[in-house]
Amino acid sequence: MSEKKQPVQKSAFREWLDSIVFAVVAATLIRFFFFEAYTIPTPSMESSLMVGDFLFVSKLHYGVRTPKTPLQVPLTHQKIWGTDLPSYLTWLDLPIKRLPGFSEVKQGDAVVFNVPNYAPDGDAPVDLRTYYIKRCIGTPGKTLEIRDTQVYIDGKPMENPKRMQHEYLIKVKEALTDEFFDKYDISNGIDATGQPNFNWQEVQLTAQDSTIAGLHDYVVNTYEENISEFKKLKTFVSAEILKSPKGTPDGEDGMTNEASATPMAGKSYVWNKDNYGPLWIPKEGVTIKLDSQSVDKYKYIIKYYEGNKNVVVEGYKISIDGKTITSYTFKQDYYFMMGDNRHHSADSRYWGFVPADHVVGKAVFVWMSLDPNKSFLSKIRWSRIFRFVD
Repeated sequence: MSEKKQPVQKSAFREWLDSIVFAVVAATLIRFFFFEAYTIPTPSMESSLMVGDFLFVSKLHYGVRTPKTPLQVPLTHQKIWGTDLPSYLTWLDLPIKRLPGFSEVKQGDAVVFNVPNYAPDGDAPVDLRTYYIKRCIGTPGKTLEIRDTQVYIDGKPMENPKRMQHEYLIKVKEALTDEFFDKYDISNGIDATGQPNFNWQEVQLTAQDSTIAGLHDYVVNTYEENISEFKKLKTFVSAEILKSPKGTPDGEDGMTNEASATPMAGKSYVWNKDNYGPLWIPKEGVTIKLDSQSVDKYKYIIKYYEGNKNVVVEGYKISIDGKTITSYTFKQDYYFMMGDNRHHSADSRYWGFVPADHVVGKAVFVWMSLDPNKSFLSKIRWSRIFRFVD
């Protein structure tokens, strides 16, 4: 009669190793199929999302993307932690597919996506490029235009985000303090020379500025509700949005720089961040005629995002595999993304459309928020914890 075998007792090291493997596998599956955590590093979405906010982003809303580069070290991005070694192998290069989701990308959604391939890490696979978060302003098949800072979609004004920011010049009779700016969630500013103004020193606009007349000038990024509160101050004098006039380019790094790969890179356009378009947003299955204007707007899509091989752009002519084409049918949808901090956001106004296969997920809620400009004991922004993203 055989004796019953006793289970083998695992060593402490084996127990520890099994626990780590289980945790890594579980975290990888959750990150891939359900939610992923991200940090806000820049002020481009202020005041809706602040620098130091930690987000949970849902991949279920728009559907999970299948990986283009499945051979990757778990829980890494482009590099192995603490090294310059790539965290992935390109031996398998798969087409990106998307599983069914709860919804499609809607106008007004706060969306996380991989930056398109003219970014500094443009040689990385699509699913491993730098992550950005912006608000979806234009969806496929719509025509977008910005007139004097207001966004129009198909000729109708878009409802603006609640905490959308612009750059204002405010004038007051008494100097403002750090506490004042903290009270209104104004985390940084710039002076009239374009330099950072982190200490909230007043702006000296000219040799005979308003300070001589007893006034104090500040250039700050804030939203309309705050301006309404400023107007109640006894010391308030005026507030003015600092806009780019129509027909004036934003500068060498703006819409007219051909190397920026913006859809407006041709010489026919003089658009800026406050006056822009009209621009039709490409939609899957729609065919357009290729003429001088459409080639200017969509040549980078055809060359970089559609999976076409041997694309050559010469002036206003495009050829694929040596054959000149006079029309083109788009193979996927595209989106137009903008930051809520409208005067301080690198977004679709500068680098063009976001392809559907670059979309990662929808920002759902802030689970932690740390103010990088505060000391240890006062870093936590308690009012922002577990706050849903609207």
